[in-house]
Amino acid sequence: MGYFDFVKHSDFMVCIDSDGCAMDTMEVKHRECFGPQWIYTYGLDDRYDECMKLWLDINLYSITRGINRFKGLAMALVEMEKRGCHFEGLGEFVKWTEEAKELSNPALLALTQKSNSECVEKALIWSVRTNRAINNLPAEDKPFDNVKVTMDEMSKTADLAAVSSANGEAVEAEWTKHQLKDACRVLLCQEAGSKAYCISEMIKKGYDIDKILMVGDAPGDRDAAAKNGVRYYPILVGKEGFSWERLQQEAFPKFVAGDFDEEYQAMLIKEFETNLGV
Repeated sequence: MGYFDFVKHSDFMVCIDSDGCAMDTMEVKHRECFGPQWIYTYGLDDRYDECMKLWLDINLYSITRGINRFKGLAMALVEMEKRGCHFEGLGEFVKWTEEAKELSNPALLALTQKSNSECVEKALIWSVRTNRAINNLPAEDKPFDNVKVTMDEMSKTADLAAVSSANGEAVEAEWTKHQLKDACRVLLCQEAGSKAYCISEMIKKGYDIDKILMVGDAPGDRDAAAKNGVRYYPILVGKEGFSWERLQQEAFPKFVAGDFDEEYQAMLIKEFETNLGV
């Protein structure tokens, strides 16, 4: 069965990001797993504090918040090379992150079997180590306030889908554990393709573009929605519980009623960008 073989039940589709949007997991994963494993794998231990600050700035505290893990890694490596480090084969890895249709462990594994690039090989090792570190985190993952009740309410009227750039196994485990999967038609993660691609496939399923809503916490979510001409609802960093409550009480009813207009969209995006310091 393919990723997009689910049965369409409703005229409406709500696509929902996972880490930092539905699940309160983004901060701990980057501080305890992604960042440290990058430093360890690429031998940057002597510049640990500098590298951790760079990693967190790229992945959490700037306009690139929520970027795909491999794109974020490429950005961090390029910046550290500007600061005097050298990574053999970096150019080939960067090119892959810019051109590959799928940015995932299986896709990167296929590349390593054709490439002699040390950087490409280390990127796969880093990603595997990161997944292992995430699996070994204390079981403290949880959804943000108001997520489950909002998803359960929306699922009465709309088809719901996880649309995440995170590892599929992790999303499956977390959304099953916290009973978010029950409200969804499908979970689409990094293995299914980019968020923009996943939304484009939803359109092919027969959902009108004015009846698809992307819910996310990062500029990449906004851009994926814009690329496909669908609506975007932002989950504000530091105000996640409020954002989910407003989605249930205000934004989703507007969306279903056809009142989620350009003026309302512009207001939400301005608020979102201001909250990220843009």
